[in-house]
Amino acid sequence: MLARRTGARPVHPRPDARPTDGWEVVTVNRPPNEVLPGGRWPEPLRQLGRAIQVDSWPAPAGRGTELAARLRPGATLPGLAAHLAGDHPDRVIRAALRQAKQLTETGEVLRADRSPIDRGPAG
Repeated sequence: MLARRTGARPVHPRPDARPTDGWEVVTVNRPPNEVLPGGRWPEPLRQLGRAIQVDSWPAPAGRGTELAARLRPGATLPGLAAHLAGDHPDRVIRAALRQAKQLTETGEVLRADRSPIDRGPAG
């Protein structure tokens, strides 16, 4: 289910510049086969379905994998994501990329605001 684009990667010629044309990018400290095992997107990105495009490539200097996503032209986010995004779907995509990064690197999505009930018993 990995969507591959033809042409250049969504990066600017200057390494310190942000990608252009709507791509949001995170660097995941894992090799590509762990970021997209079997070509499957991480769960936070799968929840956005066919509304987004996903791409990846090795990060510079062997520092893991760069994972990129953007809203497909003319697409809208599904369900609650569309409601939460409003006029800013890039916020939802950035959040999904951050969650995918955390899930891949740590095995869970980290939340600073978890209540004692969410955390379970102290052990």
